[in-house]
Amino acid sequence: MVDIIESGMLLLALLNPFLLIVYLVGPMKKLDQTQFRQVLIRAGIIAGIVFCCFAVLGDVIFSTIIHAEFASFQMFGGLVFIIIGLQFVFKGPTAIEILQGEAAHISGAIAMPVLIGPGTISASVIIGKRHDPFLACVIVLVAVFASVAIVVLLKTLHDYVQVRRETLIERYIEIVGRITALYVGTVAVEMVMNGIRAWIDKY
Repeated sequence: MVDIIESGMLLLALLNPFLLIVYLVGPMKKLDQTQFRQVLIRAGIIAGIVFCCFAVLGDVIFSTIIHAEFASFQMFGGLVFIIIGLQFVFKGPTAIEILQGEAAHISGAIAMPVLIGPGTISASVIIGKRHDPFLACVIVLVAVFASVAIVVLLKTLHDYVQVRRETLIERYIEIVGRITALYVGTVAVEMVMNGIRAWIDKY
């Protein structure tokens, strides 16, 4: 049971709903509670399916299907998040422009790259190695939808508080968004460096 909880917490920590809500500030402001919940659930389903595939198949996906090293995925994922981090620095938390579209079209954008990334995929592979396939999928899905539920709750709290303290909420989101950019950029550079080190170690 301890291993199950630790595995679930590993993925939940990497999904980090309290950081996720900053990424989603654009859709959160534009969509009502029902629309936002539907978008998040669709994104969670997409991410859950991807994570389950990696939990069950693990490194086989990279070595057999994609015919690429996981290090390549780390470097590309890192570059994507470096771009996002730079946009956060200069534009604030509404930087991910692909999330500004219609509700029907942004679930995939939330799933990738907001939910699905090198860190969360790596965690899914680790969970798959620790547990049998069925249990690994259950752990992954519980973690994903726990994160989605927390984000939906934060959206509810945001809507309630914003009516009374709109200026304060706007300032808070702006500050947290730019601080988040430093975290995102640092992690992104680390992803790239880990990928480079993996390639160097291989050769």
